[in-house]
Amino acid sequence: MINVVAYIRVSTKSQGDSGLGLEAQRDYIQRAAQANGWKVIGEFVDVVSGKLALEDRPEGAKALALCKEQNAQLVVAKLDRLSRSVLHIAQLMEKADFKVATMPQANTFQLHLFAALAQQEREFIATRTKEALASLQRRAEAGDAVAVQKVINRAEAQAKGRAVADITAANNVRMDKVSKYQSSVRLHLESCLYNKVNTLQSVADCLNTKGIRTPRGSEFNATAVRRLMVSLSLSFA
Repeated sequence: MINVVAYIRVSTKSQGDSGLGLEAQRDYIQRAAQANGWKVIGEFVDVVSGKLALEDRPEGAKALALCKEQNAQLVVAKLDRLSRSVLHIAQLMEKADFKVATMPQANTFQLHLFAALAQQEREFIATRTKEALASLQRRAEAGDAVAVQKVINRAEAQAKGRAVADITAANNVRMDKVSKYQSSVRLHLESCLYNKVNTLQSVADCLNTKGIRTPRGSEFNATAVRRLMVSLSLSFA
């Protein structure tokens, strides 16, 4: 039986949080392990761009270290989870043995070939896309109504994407501030509750006496206390 270390990579935090992509990769690896008699002795998950070499990723470096320590092989669901760069794949081949769950019987030469073909196809697609956009822009500038509308639609889609990203970033900042505020107030609120106060207004009075204010800088009232207690999952004893 061959010992293997599972390595999973997703590109965005949302994928990592939701499990999208992550669970599918884990399933590929588990199925391949069962079918080929591999023993999974560890699993590492990175939420990073595939542009980084494996050894430069936080969990990737740990996975490689465990492989070396246990004389195990690295296993990924698909080749692009290791890298989309032929250079990175080639360099990794010199440092560790690895397997790909979707191509369990592929040897080193075949994996290198697959990586090269995949990189070439990506480059072709990027070139074709760039040329198509340039042609579309030229037709739009020449007055082609269909091309003009496509350019407008693309610009609107890009603007919408940036807006969504901005909103997401703003929400993350806001939630971080809320979390820090609640953490700073929690001990004071628990202290008031410990002193046997038994009404929302009495808790508000206790917090106000301590000089604690709401996130907006106002004094607490019964409604504000109720919301804070609910968010912190606190209740009267």
